[in-house]
Amino acid sequence: MSEKSPQFRPSIETQKSNETTERPEKTGQGGETHQQSSDGARLTTAQGVPVSDNQNTLKAGPRGPALLEDFHFREKMFHFDHERIPERVVHARGYGARGYFETTDAIPELTSAHLLQEKGRKVPAFVRFSTVAGNKGSMDLARDARGFAVKLYTEEGNWDIVGNNIPVFFIQDAMKFPDLVHSVKEAPDRAFPQAQSAHDNFWDFISLMPEAMHMVMWTMSDRGIPRSFRFMEGFGVHTFRFVNAEGESHFVKFHWKPKQGLQSVLWDEAVKINGADPDFHRRDLWGAIQAGDFPEWELGVQVFDDAFADTFDFDVLDATKLIPEEDVPVRIIGRLVLDSVVDNFFAETEQVAFCTQNIVPGVDFTNDPLLQGRNFSYLDTQIKRLGGPNFTHIPVNAPKCPFAHFQQDGHMAMYNPAGRANYEPNSWKDGGPRADAEGGFTTYPEAIEGEKRKVRAELFADHYSQARQFYQSQTEVEQGHIADALIFELSKCEVLDIRKRVVAHLPNIDTDLAQTVSDGLGFDEMPEPDAPRRDMVEGLKPSDALSILKNGPDSFKGRKLGILVTDGIDGGLLASLQQAVKDVGGMVEIIAPTIGGIKTSDGKSVSADQKIDGGPSVLYDAVAVMAPADGVKKLATMHPAKGFAADAFAHAKFIALTGEAEKLFHAAGVDDFDDGVFRLEGKDDCADFIQACGKMRFWQRG
Repeated sequence: MSEKSPQFRPSIETQKSNETTERPEKTGQGGETHQQSSDGARLTTAQGVPVSDNQNTLKAGPRGPALLEDFHFREKMFHFDHERIPERVVHARGYGARGYFETTDAIPELTSAHLLQEKGRKVPAFVRFSTVAGNKGSMDLARDARGFAVKLYTEEGNWDIVGNNIPVFFIQDAMKFPDLVHSVKEAPDRAFPQAQSAHDNFWDFISLMPEAMHMVMWTMSDRGIPRSFRFMEGFGVHTFRFVNAEGESHFVKFHWKPKQGLQSVLWDEAVKINGADPDFHRRDLWGAIQAGDFPEWELGVQVFDDAFADTFDFDVLDATKLIPEEDVPVRIIGRLVLDSVVDNFFAETEQVAFCTQNIVPGVDFTNDPLLQGRNFSYLDTQIKRLGGPNFTHIPVNAPKCPFAHFQQDGHMAMYNPAGRANYEPNSWKDGGPRADAEGGFTTYPEAIEGEKRKVRAELFADHYSQARQFYQSQTEVEQGHIADALIFELSKCEVLDIRKRVVAHLPNIDTDLAQTVSDGLGFDEMPEPDAPRRDMVEGLKPSDALSILKNGPDSFKGRKLGILVTDGIDGGLLASLQQAVKDVGGMVEIIAPTIGGIKTSDGKSVSADQKIDGGPSVLYDAVAVMAPADGVKKLATMHPAKGFAADAFAHAKFIALTGEAEKLFHAAGVDDFDDGVFRLEGKDDCADFIQACGKMRFWQRG
């Protein structure tokens, strides 16, 4: 397209003040600037049509499906989907791996999906993990939600479960998705901050959208900084339908539960890991698969009927709500194993195209307004990002079952229909594929009625009850991390009014949390609490499933021990410690003053995996320091070694020491040891230490 003529190029008036959240002047589309009235400019479409509602998609009734004729939503989402080339607008930084899914519990009574009809059925799978806000070059340990997208190549087509590591979302209606992402991305005038939510735009948006407060509790919790892709849960987020062979429907929510247990890092660790290894999550997944320590998740489903949905305190179509596992237990029906890295990152991980509308017979959608919008949006996104309609010809996106259709030509067409017929119906003898009325996908015949209006169901208006339940389900340690995160994030907001508006939501979640954050921000008094839009639900019980620390691992399997060594150590003791880690399925890295390694007391060489300034303790789940007196003396003169010790202790890691290694900690300012610090003198000590490391942290130290 040629450049616009100067007289048609829009003139954009830059907001002059950084110290106010007032709206800028309205900008005309013909070059002239119009002064907006004191009560704000009138929002229009790009065609200049005034907009009556920018919060909700057009639906058939308050709980009905979204309607295709909503031209405002279509235009808004269309423009948003085409904002970036070539990387994804969101989830740009991702990492993928191949594997397989196996059904472990057949459920034909619930769904006709071929994959789930028989125990033991296996299909190939591709999984892509990602951060949401940052670009392709951002760091792995940003505080953010994580994408958890699974493509199952089933016998009846590709089934994509496009989810996150958090079971709820910030918004209820897809109409607000462009606004949410714009707010969390770098500010358009200054192009920073990158891959961070700690800035005015994001928290300004959140302060004005109380429906986001439940998700905020999750992202400000330790869920926002996972230790590894391997140690985080995945969720389908939305409510879907299972439909069985008899046409009976049940609601379903999807859960991916890691067999390795849940684990996160501390914020101080995340900051330092991003400096030491911004590819930490990528390297971890690559290394684990290459070492044969294949990550595994169980697929669980929460299945419920209309009767439960009608009695539930919240609307099951509201993506800002979850169904506690205590109310509807998660039934495990399969397992997902990642056992192969990609051959080429671009060909597979970068070009893989997930679409929420990719479902198979036996699975169907609900009228969740966020899901309805996503179903519309993803196809647009893939066409823009991958250059045309034939992205399914790319091997990672192609079905692995037989397929046949009359779609032809277009950019990068790898194959076209063979023969004369490229339309249907036709009368040719070899006329190509035909629809299968019996076995083809059939939409569940849900009865729909209602006025065409931009509205939301009344139950969607409770924005705080489940946020409060989530907070109350956390351990005291985790609650402290949420408060610290909120204080840190809001302290980065330059505008005082934004901080106050966010804090005003917190008393509806927990008064102690609100007071802690208020005090941490230096407020003289608590802001007036925000009035709930709907009466909150009282008596919601804490749910242990919502806590990371209550669902941690029970061993050191899949974790990594960092051993800082110097010349002259006992080689036999080192070998015993390494064997103890290996026995439980863990990994070891050797850190030394030089990358050349060290020599043991009997003259044997030990190679190093890391030089001390390249192997800080934040990269490891637990640490050991093995050094004789002269080695400790040398380490005590090295700032990275002292930082290794100080951080390991401050981050509540389990620590093992030999010889006079405690003197390194004294040099780093650590004088008093606790039960999380072990002395290694023999083989049994090594086993005891690694067994204790299975708890991951010695939280009593905090």
